[in-house]
Amino acid sequence: MSYNLLKGKKGIIFGALDNKSIAWKVAERAHEEGAIFTLTNTPSALRFGEIDQLAEKCNAVVIPADATNVEDLENLVKKSMEILGGKVDFILHSIGMSLNVRKKRVYNDLKYEYFAKTLDISALSFHKLLQTCYKLNAISEWGSVVALSYIAAQRVLYGYNDMADAKALLESIARSFGYIYGRERKIRVNTISQSPTRTTAGSGVKGVDGLMDFTERTSPLGNATAEECANFTIAMFSDLTKKVTMQNIYHDGGFSGMGMSLRAMKQYNKGLNTDKLPEIE
Repeated sequence: MSYNLLKGKKGIIFGALDNKSIAWKVAERAHEEGAIFTLTNTPSALRFGEIDQLAEKCNAVVIPADATNVEDLENLVKKSMEILGGKVDFILHSIGMSLNVRKKRVYNDLKYEYFAKTLDISALSFHKLLQTCYKLNAISEWGSVVALSYIAAQRVLYGYNDMADAKALLESIARSFGYIYGRERKIRVNTISQSPTRTTAGSGVKGVDGLMDFTERTSPLGNATAEECANFTIAMFSDLTKKVTMQNIYHDGGFSGMGMSLRAMKQYNKGLNTDKLPEIE
């Protein structure tokens, strides 16, 4: 159902790869809510992804850009403003990648060259994007910038590896730039800490099936899906959240507030000597 929440608004959406991507779902919902926008990803991702199908569906232009390259970002932002006819009102940063995770290097045996790339791609790209937009005065007053994060920025979750450090940095950048943007231009910057989600990238995290089962059992409302994350992101882009900024907002079915749930405890007890344990009702 459409509510015209983004009618007349313009934006840039980073990170759509295929129909499993949260960014893909956000683009579909933004289009349904009346927005116009450009789509972007790295040239290599564009070759292997399906973004042209999304662009056709949403009547959007695809502009290749390496988010770690300032010149690429400048070109992206300038072209987006030309195509869309002025400043943008919203931006989604949905970017993350770890070669250490891909190469199955554990946290106490990281390759530092890979680690630096993790931070650059997954976090510093957000600062580069915000700084580029700031210098080009590319975002309208009361605009909204959202980056996707994960609770591993605050807690240790097995297998998330150096991406946890990247997400912590990402959230810090959102707060620091959010202060500057809010103070000077009435622009809000937030991160959404999403449930583990079976995206193409997320599926590569070691132990993701067990992790998703655990968070599903622990969260009172269950895991938030990609579609539900897209709906929440649209709300963050809309004028309904004009005074929300510098926040890391948990969109995880309540997992972030939990320790142990009844469902999780029952499952855990199945692996123990239940003769010595009290019955759980």
